[in-house]
Amino acid sequence: MSAATGPARTSSPGTLRALQVFAVLTVVNLAWQFVTAGRLFPGPVDLHATGAIVLHVVSGFAAVAAGAHWYRTRTSPWPGVIAVIVFVYTFVQAATGDRMSLAVHIPGAMALVVGAVWVALWSFGRSPRL
Repeated sequence: MSAATGPARTSSPGTLRALQVFAVLTVVNLAWQFVTAGRLFPGPVDLHATGAIVLHVVSGFAAVAAGAHWYRTRTSPWPGVIAVIVFVYTFVQAATGDRMSLAVHIPGAMALVVGAVWVALWSFGRSPRL
């Protein structure tokens, strides 16, 4: 290891697999949120609210896994940055999730999907295996 190049890249299949699992779980949970969102109008919000809590957890683990994978491999930091943004934005979504702020909540959901899908696709691409 030289001071100019920093730590050498190492293979880290464990952190990559964790990132893949939690990134996919985040996308699946977002799909659940879309399915249960329609229940906000006619009935109880329990399924959607529970899904939001699960979304906080799995997107948080995805962010940690992305950071750990970057730390171990020194690949692009962008997946970790995007995963952290997705995680933080889940709380913004929760704060704007009532009926009076759906004009913010619904476009925010689209932004979450874009970020979460990007992280998941990156984790299955060739670049993370460098």
